[in-house]
Amino acid sequence: MRPAEELRFLILAAQREGNRMLARALHPLGITPSQAEVVRLLQERQPLTLSGLGDLLVCESGNSPSRLVDRLVSIGLVRREVAAHDRRHVELSLTEDGVRIARQVSEVEEELYRTVDAAVGEYDLTQVAGFLRAFVADLPAGQALARRTSDDAP
Repeated sequence: MRPAEELRFLILAAQREGNRMLARALHPLGITPSQAEVVRLLQERQPLTLSGLGDLLVCESGNSPSRLVDRLVSIGLVRREVAAHDRRHVELSLTEDGVRIARQVSEVEEELYRTVDAAVGEYDLTQVAGFLRAFVADLPAGQALARRTSDDAP
């Protein structure tokens, strides 16, 4: 197997296993990893428009997050509000239940990060992260991630 091929499959395997771990941990909350990403983005940056949310999503980059948002609205975690200044402008924000779930998602994510930190051990992640950042820089998911990190507001 060529090194580039092995790298491709290692990235795919790591992504799938990480997503499986996250999905198992989120299952008791009744949401998927993609829905959790929406909830956490809204927790950090609400209110957001649908297009503003779509610009920041890694799980759905290049696609409209309408279905994700529709589901979160239907289960009472997200609300849509029409802006007073422009009826075409719809803002998304978390409901009270959404705020509660977002806190729980944050705890689940923190536990996942502790697991990753423990697995990393003495490896230098800055080089790995630098390579991966450069690899996805011109791709939709990489651009979404860059937007999230470049204007990360506390």
